[in-house]
Amino acid sequence: MTTGPFWINESDPELNFPPVELALDEPNGLLAVGGDLTPERLVKAYKLGIFPWFNHDQPVLWWSPNPRAVLLPDQLHVSRSLRKAIRRGSYKITLDKAFTEVMQACAAPRPQQADTWITPEMHAAYLQLHKMGVAHSVEAWLDDKLVGGLYGLAIGQAFFGESMFSRADNASKVAFVYLVRQLQAWQFKLIDCQVSSEHLESLGAIDIERTQFIQLLQQLIQQPNKHQKWQFDEGFFPL
Repeated sequence: MTTGPFWINESDPELNFPPVELALDEPNGLLAVGGDLTPERLVKAYKLGIFPWFNHDQPVLWWSPNPRAVLLPDQLHVSRSLRKAIRRGSYKITLDKAFTEVMQACAAPRPQQADTWITPEMHAAYLQLHKMGVAHSVEAWLDDKLVGGLYGLAIGQAFFGESMFSRADNASKVAFVYLVRQLQAWQFKLIDCQVSSEHLESLGAIDIERTQFIQLLQQLIQQPNKHQKWQFDEGFFPL
């Protein structure tokens, strides 16, 4: 059987992607190369369990790794120290108040990282999705300064996490807990974390087989998403 990476024709009106089971084992999940980052192509990719990830000197690379890191909202793990940080109330948490600034912060250089995959092209594409009500941000503020947050896409009852950043202790984790609890209240059933890390595992993320992920995803993206304008429910508190 032929395996990827496959070439994506930018002029293809059907925005076709190859089946995810044809993705490479090494590098894990590389499925296709090329195409563009139009909102239509991005939304279709996420619905199929595919996401873009590439550096500024590369063409668009499309991935669907196996296994897939996910967090089920009702399995969120909040450690004792994180619970204390939330109850202290040091951070003000908001939704969709600073999408561009969150993306810029996520794109900033990090230790032992020479480049960023959040290129200006990616930034512009996800800003379009934000204006369409598909991409969203969560912000953590300390003394009116943005000190943490994350962004991702909401389709049906699935949230696709893209990146997070933190400039103060536990800031991104507190923002994430607020997000997960609100998504749970909105009946979201899945948070796609893409690839596992110690940070995500500490919050309850697990690895599942790609086939299981795709089956679950296909059920959830069909569900109605009534929360295009994101704001916390009145009186909301995550604990």
